[in-house]
Amino acid sequence: MKSPSKSYRAQGPAVEQVLADDNRPRLVCDDCGFINYVNPKVVVGAVATWQDKFLLVKRAIEPRKGYWTIPAGFLEVGETVEAGAVRETWEEARAHIAIEALLGVYSITRIAQIYLVFRAHLLNEAHAPGPESEEACLYAWDDLPWEDLAFPSVQWALEYHKATNGQAVVSPGREPPAIHWER
Repeated sequence: MKSPSKSYRAQGPAVEQVLADDNRPRLVCDDCGFINYVNPKVVVGAVATWQDKFLLVKRAIEPRKGYWTIPAGFLEVGETVEAGAVRETWEEARAHIAIEALLGVYSITRIAQIYLVFRAHLLNEAHAPGPESEEACLYAWDDLPWEDLAFPSVQWALEYHKATNGQAVVSPGREPPAIHWER
């Protein structure tokens, strides 16, 4: 079996076709039969708190350079979703966190991404910007830079964190239904 960490390409002509027992067009190699499945990317992150403050980072890279976000990024092959959120928090905010629970699952179909956001707490107050961040800050709720948040999913996750804070068992939050035509 081929390693999932390598990228494979058809060697012969790739033709778009709908395969038997499928309902979507796929690129298929006429020579070797390779099927190129294009699937969503998984993004993992954390709404991490220290006491009553929220950890945010100001992006130093596109998209949305100069805007604030929770620490988050693409899941790596061979990594659990929880480990990915811990790694992203270290990479972007130089903070050590403990994952508490899954907070939200956000399907961003227009860019083929699925966001898994965790509720977490910092193990200590230490934080600093990582290579992809201009700043890393702890904000009180009333001081969060709402107008300068990088993505709608950041606002959804922060608001859901506040709405469910203190609850022992929480069903993961979702994106607002209005962003999907099928709902």
